[in-house]
Amino acid sequence: MSESDRVRYEVPEPGVARVVLARPEKKNAQDKRMLYHLDDAFSQATADDDIKVIILAADGTDFSSGHDLARTAFVSEEEPFRPIHLQGGFTAKGAEAILAVESEVFVDLCWRWRNIPKPTIAQVHGRVIAGGLMLVWPMDLVIASEDATFSDPTVAFGLNGLEYHDHLWQLGARKAKEILFTGRPLTADEAEKVGMVNQVVPREQLEETTLAMARTIAERPLFGLKTAKLSINQGLEAQGQYTHIKSAYALHCLGHTHFMALGGSPIERNGKGKIRELSGAKNSTATSYH
Repeated sequence: MSESDRVRYEVPEPGVARVVLARPEKKNAQDKRMLYHLDDAFSQATADDDIKVIILAADGTDFSSGHDLARTAFVSEEEPFRPIHLQGGFTAKGAEAILAVESEVFVDLCWRWRNIPKPTIAQVHGRVIAGGLMLVWPMDLVIASEDATFSDPTVAFGLNGLEYHDHLWQLGARKAKEILFTGRPLTADEAEKVGMVNQVVPREQLEETTLAMARTIAERPLFGLKTAKLSINQGLEAQGQYTHIKSAYALHCLGHTHFMALGGSPIERNGKGKIRELSGAKNSTATSYH
C-alpha cells in the first residue's frame, strides 16, 4: 500500500492487520481518496498469507461522520482512481453519472469488503453517522465502546437511507424502520441487543478487547476461518441480502433524481441542518454529516 493521508496500515501483532481511518480533523469523513485507499489497505491484508484477521479502527473522537459533503469530495479529478468494478459512466451526465459514482464507491466497494475471505472486526468508538455505517456493516464482528452511537438520518435528505442499505439485516425490520423514520442514534447497548454489535466495553478497554478477539481468531486455521465465513455469507445471500441492497439502492437513486427534477439538487436542500441536529453536532464546521 502506498503512503496515505487518509488510511494507516499496521500489524500490531503476528497474524493481525489493523487498518485505521486517519482523518480525525474531519471526524473521518469519507471522500473518494479515503475509500479507495481503504480498499488498497484491505487488499494488502487479504493478499498477505501471514495475516489471518483484519481490524478496522479509527483515529480521533469519532469512528466516522459519514460522507464528506464537500462539492468535490467524490467528483474531483485531481486524484483520479481506477474503478474497481466494470461500472462505466463516471463522466456521463444526469442520473447516469450519479448511478456510476455511487454504485462504485458506496455499494460495490462495501459488498467487496463484506466478501473479504478473512475475518474482519470493526473497532468502533464515538459517533458512526450515516456513511460511517457503510464501513462498519461489511465487517464480520463489531466491538464497540460504551460511548459509541450509530445513526442513519438520511431520510431528512428525502432519501430512503444509505446507499448500502443493509438496515434490515443488521437491525431487523421494526428497529430498522424506527431508526430510519426518526433518524435518532442507536446506542451501543441497543445495537448489541439487536445483534448488530458483538461486545460493548469501556472506551479504555476497546483496543485491547478487539486485539484479544483477533488473537483468539488468529489461532484457528485460516482455511477453516475462510470456509466458516463463506458458509454464513452464502446463507445471507440465499435469503436475498444482495438483491435487497441493490433494490434499495435503486430507490435511493430515484430519490436523487426526484430532487434534481424539483430544484437541481440531488437531496432535499433543508436536510443538512436537520441531520446536524439529529447527529448532535449543530455547531460542527466540517463538511460532512456530523
